[in-house]
Amino acid sequence: MDSVLHIIGFDAPGQASPALRSSLASSVSLVSSRRLYEKLAEVIPEEQLPPLIPIVPLASALQRIEQALEKGDVTVLASGDPLFFGIGRKLTLSFPEVEIRIVPALSSMQLAFSRFHIPWDDARFVSLHGRSSRQLANRLLAWPKVFVLTDSENSPQEIARQLLAECGEERTAGIEVHVGENLGFDTERLVSATLGEISAKHFAEPNVMILVNREFSPGAEPCFGLQEKEICHSRGLITKNEVRAAAIHSLRLPREGVLWDVGAGSGSVGLEAARLVPGLQVLSIEKEEEQWQNIETNRKRFAAWNLQLVKGMAPEVLESLPKPTRIFVGGSGGNLEQILDLCVSRLLPGGVIVVNAVIEKTAAQAPPILHGHGLEVEIKEIAVQRFSYPENDGQRYNPIKIIVGVKKVQESCDE
Repeated sequence: MDSVLHIIGFDAPGQASPALRSSLASSVSLVSSRRLYEKLAEVIPEEQLPPLIPIVPLASALQRIEQALEKGDVTVLASGDPLFFGIGRKLTLSFPEVEIRIVPALSSMQLAFSRFHIPWDDARFVSLHGRSSRQLANRLLAWPKVFVLTDSENSPQEIARQLLAECGEERTAGIEVHVGENLGFDTERLVSATLGEISAKHFAEPNVMILVNREFSPGAEPCFGLQEKEICHSRGLITKNEVRAAAIHSLRLPREGVLWDVGAGSGSVGLEAARLVPGLQVLSIEKEEEQWQNIETNRKRFAAWNLQLVKGMAPEVLESLPKPTRIFVGGSGGNLEQILDLCVSRLLPGGVIVVNAVIEKTAAQAPPILHGHGLEVEIKEIAVQRFSYPENDGQRYNPIKIIVGVKKVQESCDE
């Protein structure tokens, strides 16, 4: 097949680049959205354009592109830069044997930052176009400057509402929001406002969003290694620093997935895990009202937006939670067997469960329960002693057993 697939960026009204005109002259089909096709028809009469293949539904478009390439060249009209969260990625993967020529136009990102006079070499880029808005605060507020590609569901006003609901007005007061509508066209509109103001507006599509946090500070705290005195807790009920470090090491945290922190207490283990791995969704499950405020305070103080408090008693509240890749059990409230039975059943293959056994009963019960469910079990004992220098004052803590269970990955058998 000697045909060429041209992917041409087109966002500027009133003109068509020489590259676009050349590709159209040699093409048997034109692939485009209705919006871009209508804009192109304002420049080049519709009767002079190749037959149109609508870009949606995409599966049908790909099939028709393949058929058209058997007859000659095909031009795909793309928005801005086809390789910046654009159709270019899908097309290059779908047609690896076809000669592809890509000519970008100015991207919506470049236009937006230039319109608002904002340097963008230090920005983070997030696409919510056709994507989940889960953990929105963690994805958008962990950096001082973020560019967001939106869609009809993840609109600027809806994004603003979610961020306010997750973080509150006080924690988001320093955020400037810039929204660009129909960039590059005669209906272009630019809006700069606060999150609260954006949440009350309506924006025409297509639009993009820039979040600038003028008060952003990564903080003086380390990404791992918070001290007990730095974490809000009640009556000394907190996993000691050394034990917390050993437990998190035993969890072998993945870069993404779900961590259940069962019987979270003040939530120190989940808090450190959330800060250490921003791509991890941490669910801190706790039944005591006294601890709920501690968990929420720590979440906001350390901007651990990927941590979520789940109020209620385990194992009942665990049933409705997303399946975990990791589980930490810090407290069981006397329901250890029922909790572990449910945890193991929900734990994904290859997942890890860690139980901190402060009392002998837990240390005796947990290993046989986990082993009985087919997990590989290892037991570690941590005995912490602290000394100050030069006074040499010592403090000894009761030994704690860390019980680690690994759920095997089921191997398929050839029959």
